[in-house]
Amino acid sequence: MIEIHPTAIVSPQATVGEGCIIGAWCTIGDNVVLGERNIVRSHVIIDGHTFIGDDNRIFHHAVIGTEPQDLKFKGEPTRLRIGSHNTIREFATINRSNQMDEDTNVGDYNLIMEYVHIAHNCQIGSHCVIANIVQLAGHVHLHDWVTMGGASAVHQFVKIGSHAFVGGGSAVKMDIAPYTRGEGNPYKTSGLNSVGLMRKGFSNESLAAIKAIYNHFYRNGMNVTQAITAIGILGKLTPEQQVFLDFVNNCDRGLSS
Repeated sequence: MIEIHPTAIVSPQATVGEGCIIGAWCTIGDNVVLGERNIVRSHVIIDGHTFIGDDNRIFHHAVIGTEPQDLKFKGEPTRLRIGSHNTIREFATINRSNQMDEDTNVGDYNLIMEYVHIAHNCQIGSHCVIANIVQLAGHVHLHDWVTMGGASAVHQFVKIGSHAFVGGGSAVKMDIAPYTRGEGNPYKTSGLNSVGLMRKGFSNESLAAIKAIYNHFYRNGMNVTQAITAIGILGKLTPEQQVFLDFVNNCDRGLSS
């Protein structure tokens, strides 16, 4: 059964899955595809070629799938894809991409709080917590399990590694390594996200391995190139160490200090 409030405007061309609830004064555009059991509160706008999975909760006045805020955009039918089990709170905005060869993507089980902006071509993993008023510029990549503190801003093309914790009010202009924590304007890495990692069940052995590779980049007085060379002679890396090294090797904006 689908519940649509009488004041909602749902295009006949839209696809609305079984069990969805569409609240008062919502607008659902022609090319929107909603999976099953999504709850869309009042005054929500979902537009464009937007594909949303199952069991999401979208709160009042969120605006999803509108055109990218990019002067290069020429009106193409670009796309936004959102997974399942996400919570998107009031006044959050998520734009679709600015080009046909890349979508804006949001994974599963994310908490996106009030007034968050996710710009065109962002790639948001799963299990992320993005606190109030966080502003993500175009092409930002958040890996899985990232926590973003409130009122933080992230420069375009920045990557933030898995399990990183970014303190509130930060200005992030360079890539942030996985498993780390930090804050500030400019952003400064201050250590490992040890508490978060323990809460997520990382073993003492895994934490020790992460600390060992972290020290090469942040505690042993080496630059990034020297640290990568030193790690290369360690032999076989643990899975967590490999994640760290792979991230560093793929940094486009340089690694945050």
